[in-house]
Parts: sequence; C-alpha cells; structure tokens
Amino acid sequence: MTDSDEMNQKEEGQEPNEQLVKVFDTEQESEAMVVRGLLEANGIESVTENLDAPQDVLPGVGGVILLVRAEQAEEALRIIEDSRRPVEDDDAVSEEQV
Repeated sequence: MTDSDEMNQKEEGQEPNEQLVKVFDTEQESEAMVVRGLLEANGIESVTENLDAPQDVLPGVGGVILLVRAEQAEEALRIIEDSRRPVEDDDAVSEEQV
C-alpha cells in the first residue's frame, strides 16, 4: 500500500489495516451508488471497488462491489435487504375508492 492509499483511507475515516467485507455487487455503477447512498444515510460508510475495468472508461465492463467494515456488515446486509422489499402502504388509495 502506498502512502497516498493510506492517506486516502484515513481521510475516509478508515484504518489502513481494517477488515472490509463485501456486502453488495452489481454490474451497474449507478446501482452501486444508490446502495452506497442508502448505507451512508443509515450511518454506514462504504468503499466502492471497480472490478476488471474502470467504469468511467468502459462502463458496463466488469462490475462494482461495495465493502463495509466487518462489524457493520450484518446491519448493511439487513438494510439492503429491507430496501428491496415492496412497501405496503395502508393509506394508499385503491381504484375502488376513486
């Protein structure tokens, strides 16, 4: 690891030797950014890692993974799973009421 990598990690609030765990992967960088925002909104910092090819140069080639601290991985997975469930809205207006 270079000094600049260590500085970037410290700036992002991560220790250089901290264990990170993959909690999400996708082929779409935009989907990864949405999930990253969801995690950050819930107080979980994450790191985005591009696989195989830089997405800004070759979009759609390779993939993107999100990594979080090992102690936050379970909570991150729960948040991601909860976000995929359909929202049941009891106050929704049905077609019969209209």
